[in-house]
Amino acid sequence: MKFLHTSDWHTGRTINGRDRSAEQQAVLGEIVEIARSERFDAVLVAGDLYETSAPSAAAQKLVIHGLMELRNTGAEVVVIAGNHDHAATFDAYRPLMAGVGIRQFGTPRPADRGGVVTFTARSTGERVNVAVLPFVSQRYAVRATELLTGTPAENSGKYDQQVRNMIAGLRKGFSSDAVNIFMAHLTVTGGQLGGGERSAQSIFDYHVPATAFGADPHYVALGHLHRRQSVPAACPVHYSGSPIAVDFGEQDNTSVVLAVEVTPNTPAKITDIPLTAARRLRTVLGSAAEIVAQSHMFGDDYVRVYVREAARAGLHEEIQEALPNAVQIRIDPDFASHTTTSRPQTTPPDRTPSQLFADYCGEQNVDDTRVRALFDRLHDEATSVGQAPA
Repeated sequence: MKFLHTSDWHTGRTINGRDRSAEQQAVLGEIVEIARSERFDAVLVAGDLYETSAPSAAAQKLVIHGLMELRNTGAEVVVIAGNHDHAATFDAYRPLMAGVGIRQFGTPRPADRGGVVTFTARSTGERVNVAVLPFVSQRYAVRATELLTGTPAENSGKYDQQVRNMIAGLRKGFSSDAVNIFMAHLTVTGGQLGGGERSAQSIFDYHVPATAFGADPHYVALGHLHRRQSVPAACPVHYSGSPIAVDFGEQDNTSVVLAVEVTPNTPAKITDIPLTAARRLRTVLGSAAEIVAQSHMFGDDYVRVYVREAARAGLHEEIQEALPNAVQIRIDPDFASHTTTSRPQTTPPDRTPSQLFADYCGEQNVDDTRVRALFDRLHDEATSVGQAPA
C-alpha cells in the first residue's frame, strides 16, 4: 500500500499580524494535488491542523475543505488532534466527519473502542491497521495533584510510563497479516525542535523514547516537531514536519510531505515530496543603505530585518517603504544600546537639559541631530513664559 504522511498545518497562523490564509490555502491545495496524482491509499494527518484551539471560521473552512478534497481523491483520511487543536471539538464533530468518510480523533481511546482504524487498501487489497494516539497533555497523563506535589523527575517518569502503556495497549490491535501503522502527536526523546513549537508542551522532560513503539509497526507517523526528521528505532519513526514555516525560527527548514510504500512483508520505503507553495521566510542583516539596495532580491519573501547601524528618526519607515514585506525591523543587538542600572544621585549644576538629552541619546545609541533639535524646540516652547499655545 501507499500512503501520505503530513502534520502541523497550523492553519490560521499569522506572522506579526499578517494574514497567511492565502498561503495556507495554496499549501493545502498543493498537498491535495500530490495526493490526487500519487493515488495514495490513505492520508494520515498527525495533528495540529489549527494554530489555536478556537480557530476562526475561515481557518475551519480551509481545513474542512482540504480534508474533504483529500477524501475526494479516493484515499482513506485519518486525522488526530494535536496540542494546538481542541480535542473535545474534534470528538464532537467526529460523527459528521465520518459521514463524509474522514476518521477524526480528538482524545485517546483503547484499541477495542476505536483506537485502531482498520481498512482495506484500494490499490492492493491489503488489510491496514492504523493505531491513533492524539496529543496527551501532562495533566491528562499525570493528575493535577501529582503535578503540584511531585518532583519534575517523578512527573516526567509518570508521563513516560502512562504514554508507554497507551502505546502498548494500542499495539494489541495490530495483526501479522496486515500493514500496521502507528500515528501519534508527541515528542520523542532526541527529536529536534523545528523552531516554532510551543516549548512548554515539547520539552520539560515530557517525552517518550522511540523504543516505546517496539518493532511491530511497519511505520510510525509523528506530528508535533516541525522539522522533518527520522528518529533511530527498531521500526521506521518519522516526523513529516510542518508544510509551512510558521515563524523565522523555521526559515531554514525544508517543507515536505512523506510518501510511504509498504507491504505486510517488506520494509517501508519513504520518499520526501517537496512543497513549494508557501512564501519563504528570511532574515536580512546590514546597514539601511545595504538593505534598501538589495530589496529587489527578496521578492514576495517575508523578511525579518536586523539593521546594523544606530537608531535614528525615519529609519523604520525608510526600510518599510523599500521592503513592504518586512514584518520585523530591529536594530542588530551589536548596535543596540547597553543600558545601565545605576544613575547618578545628583545632576551636576552645569549640565543643561539639552546636554542631558544628548547624553541620553548617546546611551540609547540614537545618533540623529534632528531628534536633539526637536527636543530643544519643544523644551523652549514648554519653558517659555507667557507663550501662547500653538
